[in-house]
Amino acid sequence: MNIEHTRFNMIAQQIRPWDVSNQKVLALLDKVKREEYVPSALRSLAFVDMETPIGHGEFMMAPKMEARILQELDIQPNDLILEIGTGSGYLTALLAALGQHVTSVDIIPEFTTQARAKLLAHHIANVSLETGDAALDWPSHNAYDVIVLTGSTPILPQSLLNLLSLQGRLFAVTGDAPAMTAQCITRVDSKNWVTRNLFETVIKPLQHAAQPERFVF
Repeated sequence: MNIEHTRFNMIAQQIRPWDVSNQKVLALLDKVKREEYVPSALRSLAFVDMETPIGHGEFMMAPKMEARILQELDIQPNDLILEIGTGSGYLTALLAALGQHVTSVDIIPEFTTQARAKLLAHHIANVSLETGDAALDWPSHNAYDVIVLTGSTPILPQSLLNLLSLQGRLFAVTGDAPAMTAQCITRVDSKNWVTRNLFETVIKPLQHAAQPERFVF
C-alpha cells in the first residue's frame, strides 16, 4: 500500500466532497500522520471512511468528521481548547497544531497514557492530558475559546457552555440515535449562545453523558 497515495485519496474522495474546503485544514490532514494514531493491528484501516475501534468499546471518528469539526470551529493560533474524550490522540494532535494549547480529558486511563506517548513521539508539547470525567463539566480557572466533545450527548449541559469565552465555539453531537445532530455553538455574550445545526450523524455517547428527563410508563 502506498500510504501517501492512500492519504491523498482520503482527502480527495472523502473529505473534500463533505464540504471541507479550508486549505489550512486540508494541509494539516496531509501533514499529521493519521495511521500513527490508529491501533497497529488496524493500521490498514487508517484512511477508510469509517469509525475505527481503539479498544474499550470506543472508536476514532471517521476522517471526514474530524475534518468538518476543524473547519467549523475555525481555530485560531491563540485559542485555548478543551477536548472531552482524548481517544487515540489524533484529533488532539490536529487541535494542537491549530491552537495555542489543548487540555484533553479522557475517562479511560489507558487512552491518556497511550495518547501522551504518541504526542511526545511527535514532539507535540502544547497539550495537557488529564484522566477524568468531563461529560458534565470540567473544573478550570480558564475560559476556553474552543470545546470539542468527541462523543455524543443526549442533551448539552449548561455547565459546558459556561466554560466558553466570549465568541468561544463548542462542537457537540446532541440527541439520541438514530436522530443526532452535529452542532456548533458560539457564546455571543455572558448570557447568550447561538447554535448552528451542521449535519445529521450518529456517534457513540460519552460515558456518563447528561440525560434528559425521560417518561417511564
